[in-house]
Amino acid sequence: MAKVNGKVFDLKLFGRLMDYSNPYRLTYYFVLFSAILLSVFSTLSPYLLKVVVDDYITPKDYEGLQFFSLLMLLTLFLEVFFQFIFIYYANWLGQMIVKDLRVELFQKLIRFKMAYYDTSAVGRLVTRSVSDIETIASIFSQGLFMIIADLLKMGVVIGVMLYVNWQLSLIVFSVLPVILYATRVFQKSMKKAFEEVRKQVANLNTFVQERISGMKIVQLFNREVIEQKTFMEINSKHKKAWLKTVWFNSIFFPIAELSTSVTIGLLVWYGGLNVIAQGTITLGIIFLFIQLSQMLFRPLRQIADKFNTLQMGMVAANRVFAILETESQIEDNGTIEVEEIKGEINLEKLHFSYIEGEEVLRGIDLKVYPGETVAIVGATGAGKSTIINLLSRFYEFNSGDIKIDGISIRDYSLKDLRRHVAVVLQDVFLFADTIYNNIALYNPSISLNQVEAAAKEIGVHDFINSLPGGYQYNVKERGVMLSAGQRQLIAFLRAYLSKPTILVLDEATSSIDSYSEELIQNATETITQNKTSLIIAHRLATIQNADRIVVMDKGEIVEIGTHKELLSKKEGYYQKLHQVQFSETLV
Repeated sequence: MAKVNGKVFDLKLFGRLMDYSNPYRLTYYFVLFSAILLSVFSTLSPYLLKVVVDDYITPKDYEGLQFFSLLMLLTLFLEVFFQFIFIYYANWLGQMIVKDLRVELFQKLIRFKMAYYDTSAVGRLVTRSVSDIETIASIFSQGLFMIIADLLKMGVVIGVMLYVNWQLSLIVFSVLPVILYATRVFQKSMKKAFEEVRKQVANLNTFVQERISGMKIVQLFNREVIEQKTFMEINSKHKKAWLKTVWFNSIFFPIAELSTSVTIGLLVWYGGLNVIAQGTITLGIIFLFIQLSQMLFRPLRQIADKFNTLQMGMVAANRVFAILETESQIEDNGTIEVEEIKGEINLEKLHFSYIEGEEVLRGIDLKVYPGETVAIVGATGAGKSTIINLLSRFYEFNSGDIKIDGISIRDYSLKDLRRHVAVVLQDVFLFADTIYNNIALYNPSISLNQVEAAAKEIGVHDFINSLPGGYQYNVKERGVMLSAGQRQLIAFLRAYLSKPTILVLDEATSSIDSYSEELIQNATETITQNKTSLIIAHRLATIQNADRIVVMDKGEIVEIGTHKELLSKKEGYYQKLHQVQFSETLV
């Protein structure tokens, strides 16, 4: 993983970032060429002014003055033109690079294991994907090329100064060490300050995102005042981080401005005395050096400012590359792809732990036959949902194996495996879009007519049609416009349309109303026909007709049998579960 080091500028990190400019190498060189021409034309203008003052205004040569005035106008036009080219294509290049970087980052994010998201704050990932990426764009639009252009301009200015008059050049150069030292100190200080700024921005984004997502909990438990106080503390840290950068700016720029003013004063004093004494210095040369000294010092001040932008971009790049370097993907080395599978599932001595040393599954052995409906029950934490997560390869098991039709799931391509397995989770996630798009998931091969036909088959068409706009009804973020039961019905239809051979229902009928439960029971009977089905449930009444019921406790299978067989076992685990739930319904 990339680490922020103590260097003022990390060349290795910068080189890695520059690799993204390779597809746009022609534009890259064009921007550099524009920077060179821009430095030449910007320095040519004050030199022409020196020529005009000494050779045409002082001798009162009005014809020559007119010609050189037109020449200065042409030079100014070319300077403006190349400045436009430079700024536009530097920004264009930056946006093209961050577009590619953003795509690569998103491709990485959508392939991470679920374990990665278990330990990563959503707000931080959003910050990395959006604001940090935009900050990287500023490296090219306001940082790198601007610094290069300023350095080129300074190089040309120094060359012209030495060529015209070395004495005045020494006066200007004597003040340079002060500016350079101040700039160096400023850069180091701002590096640390901007790292803290990015950290506090990520903390702020994370806090706001989580509280908005969990607003019901905040209000239900009367935490408004507490959360407001916490937010004010985080916001205060964010403010302090930014004020530190303002503090450094407020110190550096007055020092730079004072140095410029002192230099101009020295030039006028020394140059004026030389003119009065009729030496080699002319009025035109004094004008030239005043302009050139400003052109030399202004880029120094701007370089420091643009170096800040570059540093912020580098800090952001470091954070983004840290995600890109994270190895948390499910290994997709399987090559087997089959059009159809029978649906036989074998769990062989399956061990798994979310946290090392704390096993959730302890050597599970289970065989599910093609077309069989197997229910898995047990107390919370028994490991029921973990089996589903491993079957879909959301997580990797520690040892043992899971086989489908006698082939390890690791030997199937990940895409092919998930094509044959459909899962309906307890907590159904819907996007802020229409019901149709949430069912088809933008698959162009699934038409609205197909969705309607499938909805009629499992008995949810009337429910969807009763909503305003029917299948075009927008359910808003996370499906908040629908009840829990209605969201489950949409998830059932989504799974049914994928035509899986293996169907998994994870707590699909928990915490829903009786009307939705009846619809879900009817839908379940339809979609489980001729499919290998795993049904995970707390409510035993919903799985009495299963071919077999697997009872789990503390990561192990303790009982297997039909509903009647398990009830007949005196003091059996299933019997106790049934008695507890039955007694609850009588209360």
